[in-house]
Amino acid sequence: MRTHYCNGINENLIGQTVRLCGWAQRRRDHGGVVFIDLRDREGLVQVVADPDQAEAFAAANECRSEFVLSVEGVLRARPAGTENLQMPSGKVELMATHIEILNRSEPVPFPLDEEDIAENLRLKYRYLDLRRPEMLGRLRLRHQVTSYVRRYLDSGGFMDVETPVLTRSTPEGARDYLVPSRTQPGHFFALPQSPQLFKQLLMVAGIDRYYQITKCFRDEDLRADRQPEFTQIDIEASFVDEEAVMGIAEPMIRGLFAEVLGIDLPNPFPRMTYADAMHRFGVDRPDLRNPLELTELSDLMRSVEFKVFREAAERPRGRVACLRVPAGAQLSRAQIDQYTQFAAIYGAKGLAWIKINALDQGAEGLQSPIVKFLAPEVLQEILQRSGAAVGDILFFGADSAKVVNEALGNLRNRVAADLNLLEGEWRPVWVTDFPMFDYDEKDNSWTSTHHPFTAPQSAHLESLAENPGAALARAYDLVLNGNEIGGGSIRIHQEKVQEKVFAALGIGAEEARDKFGFLLDALHYGAPPHGGLAFGLDRLVMLMSGADTIRDVIAFPKTQKAGCLLTEAPGVVADKQLQELGIRLRPGVGADVQNS
Repeated sequence: MRTHYCNGINENLIGQTVRLCGWAQRRRDHGGVVFIDLRDREGLVQVVADPDQAEAFAAANECRSEFVLSVEGVLRARPAGTENLQMPSGKVELMATHIEILNRSEPVPFPLDEEDIAENLRLKYRYLDLRRPEMLGRLRLRHQVTSYVRRYLDSGGFMDVETPVLTRSTPEGARDYLVPSRTQPGHFFALPQSPQLFKQLLMVAGIDRYYQITKCFRDEDLRADRQPEFTQIDIEASFVDEEAVMGIAEPMIRGLFAEVLGIDLPNPFPRMTYADAMHRFGVDRPDLRNPLELTELSDLMRSVEFKVFREAAERPRGRVACLRVPAGAQLSRAQIDQYTQFAAIYGAKGLAWIKINALDQGAEGLQSPIVKFLAPEVLQEILQRSGAAVGDILFFGADSAKVVNEALGNLRNRVAADLNLLEGEWRPVWVTDFPMFDYDEKDNSWTSTHHPFTAPQSAHLESLAENPGAALARAYDLVLNGNEIGGGSIRIHQEKVQEKVFAALGIGAEEARDKFGFLLDALHYGAPPHGGLAFGLDRLVMLMSGADTIRDVIAFPKTQKAGCLLTEAPGVVADKQLQELGIRLRPGVGADVQNS
């Protein structure tokens, strides 16, 4: 029905007859001559309808926004001074000889050429939202990313293998989405949180190099970079160590940015241990564009009279640290109060601070409610360690290490954004040597930092039972601008090692057999050493496109309450369907539920 896309129209085709199809973005009547901006997936072309072409002119007069048109005509140069050099077709226009209205459109619920449109409206009419060039561009970028990844991995000998979507519920950290079985009443499938166990089984099967761009599902609280269903670039290989896996993934990301965005990332990517990241930045996904760092003060505070600092420093898992903000003394008390409220989101009970007005006047040169509680030599050591200068402000955290790290680590990013301190555009970093386990103080138990199939470093294998908190994992994350875009590990390939890890997690033999029996059985039959990693495709494309949320790089996303405004899913189902599944709802469950 057409000879070209709109972006394929340029001055080289002047004088030729072309036929285009698309939507009328806008119609303008200029003194008897009608202009239509015709839009398709690739761009815009200006169409001119003149009264001399009676049928085309009549159709143009009838046309309104978002009508679907077929336009045929002769391409000509735009009059001097009317060119639009921002468009590939901006030097030419199509003099219409024939216009056919292929379909009409009701007035659209929002203008497609505006930016500030309520998200709930965009999601309800997502098929209209996706017509906007900005959204089309993001989906095109997503396609370019997956296309490059497939080519890269195919050339590296990786096989694209699909794994099941209906599988068994296994404890992997988040809640499972459950699917009731009609043929086996009372039994449930689970949608996979990741293909973790199946890709390990593929290594046992001798596939050697596997990849998959696959859907994953997690029933968890949502935020800007989370969705209940998301897409992973999943990679696994046999007979590899950490260096080999990073050596596969790093060139892929570097090549991806070079080909798709024309950006040269560092070669090699810098590396940092988990312990170093937490010590310096408070988070395991540091944004290296941010020059601010934390200063450790725990050892200094164990002997001070100030009870808040001393007790935190004396706790087994406590920490006292400060964050120096250059030129931060200009912050008002209202701004400091806002930062205090922000730190409270992460569990901080308060946010102590010191403004540095002078360095040669001792405590007199410092402005803060806490200065009177700290000895002069302690104050001097704080200033020296932090590198404080006149005009700076120090923010303090004193609590469990977890609270201090989360509060100051996130405050560091908030302050840098507010004060425009970020340096550079793209800063990747590998974070390595993660702990095997995190301690859950509520349950008084250990949980896996990554997942229970991560191999411990050999030096810590024998001490797993006695000192699980000191064990380090053969795990690694790739962080970009403060966002974890990928992570993985070397997996456990020996049953005895897997049993030790399960024991450290409090998973007994019976539970392990019940949940992971098929994996444990596979380890009996010559499982090779293997490892891999997975990249979050949605998050990666979000960063590359500059979008604020992964919802803007997914064609049909869910809301923050895991609902679809377009299809009104999830929805109620007929009683007959529930009866077939052997399910009966409690009274009131599912009544008057609104997606939002």
